[in-house]
Amino acid sequence: MPTKRTTPDFILIIVTFTLLAVGLIMVYSASAVWAEYKFEDSFFFAKRQTLFAGVGIAAMFFIMNINYWTWREWSKVILITCFVLLILVLIPGVGNVRNGSRSWIGVGAFSIQPSEFMKLAMIAFLAKFLSERQKLITSFRQGLVPSLGLAFVAFALIMLQPDLGTGTVMIGTCVVMIFIAGARVGHFALLGLVGVAGFVGLVASAPYRMKRITSFLDPWQDPLGSGFQIIQSLYAIGPGGLFGLGLGESRQKFFYLPEPQTDFIFAILSEELGFIGGSFIILLFALLLWRGIRIALGAPDLYGSFLAVGIISMVAIQVMINIGVVTGLMPVTGITLPFLSYGGSSLTLMLMAIGVLLNISRYSRY
Repeated sequence: MPTKRTTPDFILIIVTFTLLAVGLIMVYSASAVWAEYKFEDSFFFAKRQTLFAGVGIAAMFFIMNINYWTWREWSKVILITCFVLLILVLIPGVGNVRNGSRSWIGVGAFSIQPSEFMKLAMIAFLAKFLSERQKLITSFRQGLVPSLGLAFVAFALIMLQPDLGTGTVMIGTCVVMIFIAGARVGHFALLGLVGVAGFVGLVASAPYRMKRITSFLDPWQDPLGSGFQIIQSLYAIGPGGLFGLGLGESRQKFFYLPEPQTDFIFAILSEELGFIGGSFIILLFALLLWRGIRIALGAPDLYGSFLAVGIISMVAIQVMINIGVVTGLMPVTGITLPFLSYGGSSLTLMLMAIGVLLNISRYSRY
């Protein structure tokens, strides 16, 4: 267990707080009209997001001071707990249904999304597995299959909710970690073929997923149905131009783009702050990715390196998918934009993950 500790990565802290500040401003701007109409309080979503941010920041600084090897020692317990929660959320009366998915467990006036925390639990456990068995990772039967086995079990439980977006991020993160650990490209090619076949099966088994694919290819085939959301998103991004319409001046948030404070908040940001604002956010995420890679390379042991790779991969994959969906480059999947989209579980999880990353940076060689 590493013992020599220095100061955390200051640049990573600044980038995280900048993204969080922009997110709080944009959640209010994007949700004010809808919140006023539904709750007679334009600050309804902004106040809740601020509360989530406060909880997340407290958790981030607390975790930043916990030796990251603690997660190695408790990874099995944390993973089992998350599996139990994934099972509980599927039980009627325990799990809450929103937008057709049974993904939340109510806790008082708030609720948590177990699948979000499963992503971090899987990263912590897989980092332990890979650091202990890296020499076996080139073996398909002894390395690759066991390392992905639990991830696919978790994916299956998440798909029962169903939540393809969160499951995709988790599997994608695990694949990156295993690839970095030294798995053979040929094994990935074989799994890729199986994965494509499985994805086709998942799409074919649910009509709404098929509609998402067809609307992605040509949203104007069904402009008032499956293509509505992406069309309204593009109508937001287009008029934004170079400098945007101005903060708070979005037109699409006036009941055109559904729930703009969640998955499609980047569209409202681009409409109000333009290409410059959108590019600034992407630049911040690129800076966060660079600091995460630097921390992974400087970690004092394999566990720290794999843990950092997993966290930064999770953030990067989620950002790429979300912005890809909002700009019409990918089918709609229902994935939040880290630190910016409204959502308590997602925001808290991301800040906790940054806390772990900051702790690893305290032992970094760079």
